Amino acid sequence: MIAYIKGKLLFSENNTAIIENNGLGYELLCSASLIARLVRDNGGEAYTYLAVKEDGVSLYGFDSLAEKKMFLQLVSVSGVGPKMGITVLSSANLNDLALYIASSDVKALSKIKGLGKKTAERIIVELREAMASAPLQPTFAAEKIAPLTGDGENAVLALMSLGYNRTESSKAVQKAVETGVNKLEEIIATALRFFA
Repeated sequence: MIAYIKGKLLFSENNTAIIENNGLGYELLCSASLIARLVRDNGGEAYTYLAVKEDGVSLYGFDSLAEKKMFLQLVSVSGVGPKMGITVLSSANLNDLALYIASSDVKALSKIKGLGKKTAERIIVELREAMASAPLQPTFAAEKIAPLTGDGENAVLALMSLGYNRTESSKAVQKAVETGVNKLEEIIATALRFFA
C-alpha cells in the first residue's frame, strides 16, 4: 500500500497530478485542495490511497490525513466510488461536508455535481449511523462528560467525521458550548479551535 508520497510536480491537469519521487513518476487523482497546493508549491507531499480493481490500479491523493479519512468514509457508502469520493471532496471543504452530514442537509449535499438526492441521503444515513455507533472510549465515562443532545450531538458527529474520536470530540464540543455558542456552525467552529 502506498500511503504517502513527496516529490516534485511534473504535470497537472484538472484533478490529475504526476509527482516525481526518486526517478519515478506517480500519477495521482487528487482532491482540489491538493492540486492547488502542489501547483502553488511546484510539488510537495500527499497522503494517498491505492485502489486496486479488476480493470486497473489507481492512486488517489489527499491534502491531509483528515481529508483521506473523509474519503475512506465516503467510499464505504454503497454507490459511492473513489472518483465520486474525490468529486465530493473537491466540491466542499471538510468542515462543510461534516456539517452537511451531521445536520442531515440533503439539499446542500445533493448540489454536488453528479451526486443525486438518493446517494446524498444514503451518505448521511450511513455515515451518521457509523459515527453514532462508534464505541465509546473508556475515558468518556470516567471523565463524566455530560451527555450532549441536539446540535451538541450533531457537532460531535461532525468532528468524528473529520477523524477525531468520540471522547475528544465530546470534550471539545462541551467546551465550545460552555463559551456560550449555540448554533451548530458556531459550535463546530469553536470546538475545532480546541484541537489547534
